[in-house]
Amino acid sequence: MADKKKKEQKRFIKKRSIIAALLIALMWCFTIEPNVVVVNKYKVKDESLKGIKIVMAGDFHVKPYQAKRLDYVVEKINAQNPDVVLLVGDYVNMHSDYMSYPIAKTAEKLSKIYARAGIYTVLGNHDYYKEGKKIKQALEEKGITVLENRCRKIDVGGKTFYIAGIEDLVTAFPNVDRALKFAKEPTILLSHQPDVFPYLNNDKIHLTLSGHTHGGQVVIPFVGPLIVPSRFGTKYASGYFEEKGNKMIVTKGIGTSIMPIRFNCMPEIVVIEFE
Repeated sequence: MADKKKKEQKRFIKKRSIIAALLIALMWCFTIEPNVVVVNKYKVKDESLKGIKIVMAGDFHVKPYQAKRLDYVVEKINAQNPDVVLLVGDYVNMHSDYMSYPIAKTAEKLSKIYARAGIYTVLGNHDYYKEGKKIKQALEEKGITVLENRCRKIDVGGKTFYIAGIEDLVTAFPNVDRALKFAKEPTILLSHQPDVFPYLNNDKIHLTLSGHTHGGQVVIPFVGPLIVPSRFGTKYASGYFEEKGNKMIVTKGIGTSIMPIRFNCMPEIVVIEFE
C-alpha cells in the first residue's frame, strides 16, 4: 500500500514538473524572448569596403503598444556608431491600422537614428500589402531613403560605394538590373526577401542584405526552424551565406508576425564590419 502511494506521489510530482516547465517555456516564448534585442556582429572580408561599419535591422512589425520598444531599438543602433544604417522592411504589423503602430510615428522614431552616411531601406511584403506609397512617403519625409529598384552613391570614411534596393519579391516588381543601372562596384544590395540570392549574377554586388524570415521565430534545438516563409525552406533562415562568390546576410529581425512568439531565435540588430 505504501509503495502504491509513493508511486502515485512520484507521478503527481512528475506531472506538476512537466506542467511547470511548459508554463515557464510559454512565458519565455510569449513575454520574454520576443522583447529582447541582441547585437550580432559579422566580419566580412572585402578590401574595397575595409573600415566601413554597417548596422542592419528589419522586420520591425511595430505593434500599437511598442513605442518604447522602438525607442530601445533606436538606442541600440546608435550605440554601435554606424557609418550607414540599412533597413530591410516590414515596418507595419499585419494589414490593419488597429494592429500596427502608426507609420508616421514609426518614421519619426526611426529618424532619431544617427549614421554618418544616412539611413536607407527597402519595403517589405507587409508594407506593400498595407499601403506602400503611404509608408514610403512617411519614411522619406523623415530623411529615410526608400530604394525601389534604384541606388544611391555613398561617400564615407574615405570610401565610395553604392547602396541598391529592389522592391519586394512577392508583392511588388523587383528589378535588379534597374536597381544596378547607375551603380558601380562595390555595391551592397537590399532585398527584403532572401529568395533572390541564388539568381544574382552581377559582379557589382559585394554583399546582399535581407530579412523576411524572422529566423523562423521558433527554432527547435537539433531540429532547426519550424517554419520559414521561403521557397527554399529553411536554407536561408538567418545568418551568413556564401555561394559561387556571392555573399548574403539574413537577419532574424526585430518583431514577430502571425504569432507573437519567439523561441531560441532572439530579435537582433546586425553589425557588419568589413576587413
